[in-house]
Amino acid sequence: MSHVRKVIMVRRPNILLIVSDDHGHADRSALGHHSDVRTPALDRIAAEGVTCTDAYVTAPICSPSRSGMISGRYQQRWGGLWFGSSQFPPDDNPTVAETLRDQGYRTGYFGKVHYGTEDVGDRACPPHHGFESTLYGLAGQSQGRLNYLHHSERSQQEYGPEASFRMAVQPLLSGDEPYEYEGFLTEELGRAAGEFIAEPEDGDDRPFFCMLAFNAVHNFCWQLPAEELERRGLPAFHDWQGETADEYTEWYDDVIVPNLPHGRDYYLAQLELMDAQIQMLLELLDRTGQAEDTIVVYTTDNGGSTCNYGDNTPYRGTKYTLWEGGIRVPMLWRWPGVVEAGSSTDEPVSTLDLHATLAGAAGAERPDGLDGQDLAQVFTGGPGQSRSLHWECGFQWAVRDGEWKLSWVDAQAPAVAALRETEHAPLGEGLHLARLDRDPGESTNLAAEHPEVVQRLTERHQQWRIEVGLGV
Repeated sequence: MSHVRKVIMVRRPNILLIVSDDHGHADRSALGHHSDVRTPALDRIAAEGVTCTDAYVTAPICSPSRSGMISGRYQQRWGGLWFGSSQFPPDDNPTVAETLRDQGYRTGYFGKVHYGTEDVGDRACPPHHGFESTLYGLAGQSQGRLNYLHHSERSQQEYGPEASFRMAVQPLLSGDEPYEYEGFLTEELGRAAGEFIAEPEDGDDRPFFCMLAFNAVHNFCWQLPAEELERRGLPAFHDWQGETADEYTEWYDDVIVPNLPHGRDYYLAQLELMDAQIQMLLELLDRTGQAEDTIVVYTTDNGGSTCNYGDNTPYRGTKYTLWEGGIRVPMLWRWPGVVEAGSSTDEPVSTLDLHATLAGAAGAERPDGLDGQDLAQVFTGGPGQSRSLHWECGFQWAVRDGEWKLSWVDAQAPAVAALRETEHAPLGEGLHLARLDRDPGESTNLAAEHPEVVQRLTERHQQWRIEVGLGV
């Protein structure tokens, strides 16, 4: 790890937490993997802060990952393994927003919500778990995404019931009230977050916690403003507007790797436009004199989706898998006075750690029952906690302990074949042991050579399953 310095912050810092959707690990211009990737705002956060090279989420898909992220607890504690079982944390699990609100923060949430099958007024909706100002869309009411361009009753009528669900054109919500918006969603979310940051109510001098959860860069990335398509020389590509699920399934294979014309170009356009909104917020913090008092965190909800033209180089796998490409994610922290500009850490960290770290930065007592650690010690040169990281989806599981990683896949499970065929996501089969410091791409299976490590990590994962209530 690069050297860091520690300076005690007297004032409770503002916090801007940015979460993207399906961002490929290699798709940041400063990393140098691709000359056509342009992410100056993310590069600025890294240059002015710390890059967590070994950062993880708690699941290779959005819903359970987001549930673990908002709570700081393994979502398996309440049965969240995969899409069908994922749900918002139970009422007795405070969210990071509730912890910060109770510590005297004004709180705002802007963007995608997808913890399960939430409905308006549920605790899963941001106004009901600690956020005071909100503009959001319930992706659980659609196919797990938000449309980039259309959110209105008129669009629902034009698309029809099946296509409206698949293409996610339902109105957004402000509080519990419908919010219709026909325009580019990424810009609207950036606008709303900027307004929240810059314009507190008169006399409200509380620090802010702003959580900005972009839909970008989830598929379908061709949903770009007409002027952007023209500027980039890209053809328009139209949403599906059929009537049956079978028609949608047949259509879907033509709009992912390798069949969608200009697929990578659409993806990179959405990434660049999201980055532009982040840049706008960084400049807003500069202009309003808040930059030195604001923690900025960037991460994403799961590994990059290679079927949506994301790139996870040098890691094997994609979203949906427990290969590193499915669970290792970008994570950047700009924390003035605490982390040294341009530093990095290879300490294994997790989105589980957000709650504990932000609570500590705000001066709050650590909430009971958190599974995450306070990263301030890691960022200031101290050792991280001695711990293993675990993943459990039912038909696949993994554990990382130090540089060793053991994973297992039930090759006969229906989900394995479905993901391979529909999402082009091969999961592997059986046990696979990798030494990540020597083989980050998990190309060589060392299970036969190190049966003692396989046994140790298998027993450790079984013990963890008992601890979180899943049984052996």
